[in-house]
Amino acid sequence: MSQSLKDKRALVTGGSRGIGAAIVKRLAAEGANVALTYSSSPYRAAAVVKEAQALGVKCLAIQADSADSGAVVVALERTVTEFGGIDILVNNAGIAVFAPLAEFTLADFDRTVAINVRAVFVATQAALKHMKPGGRIINIGSTNAERMPIAGGAVYAMSKSALQGLVKGLARDLGPLQITINNVQPGPVATEMNPATGEFAESLKKLMALPRYASTDEIAGMVAYLASPEAGFVTGASLTIDGGFSA
Repeated sequence: MSQSLKDKRALVTGGSRGIGAAIVKRLAAEGANVALTYSSSPYRAAAVVKEAQALGVKCLAIQADSADSGAVVVALERTVTEFGGIDILVNNAGIAVFAPLAEFTLADFDRTVAINVRAVFVATQAALKHMKPGGRIINIGSTNAERMPIAGGAVYAMSKSALQGLVKGLARDLGPLQITINNVQPGPVATEMNPATGEFAESLKKLMALPRYASTDEIAGMVAYLASPEAGFVTGASLTIDGGFSA
């Protein structure tokens, strides 16, 4: 790796598995010290920490449910205390609840908004107190903000669409501070929770220009780019990486 992020200090929410874990390891490979939050997977989080530390950087796991605004702030503050500051915030934690409209509960609606939208705002606001010029804030959105091809996903799509407006607005607030903020919008990605094989996966592949799922490393690569010095003029953007799913 280029070590373009050497000695940078990062926090990745929801970093114990899937896309989040890949982002933690990619930032570590680029030289960043990384903290990650997890909700209920301490052993998975510990394994990611061990892999990152093997790359010669500092890494720690912090238990925090992103639905709890107080826990999000505490995780941010602990990252700053442990590393002496923060340069990169990756708002990756998210949930996806799919159900027919008549069966969608208000509790699931509220939790989706709390984790997918409110936690992003809370973490960004908390990071602003410590982030210096050159800081990077990167949200993991979804191509479903652009296209929701199946029933039952309205609330999830809404939550990811909200990030587009949030980023456009916050880019204006953060620009004078020389801090960038962007969304990465993945399409189908091969994870334990979303396998690249099976009837559902095959139905999605038929909607794509590139008929395959992305790897978590491909998503992490785009995040690493946005965190790097090369992306200093990119802000307020929602960058789709979906194999042509929304084309």
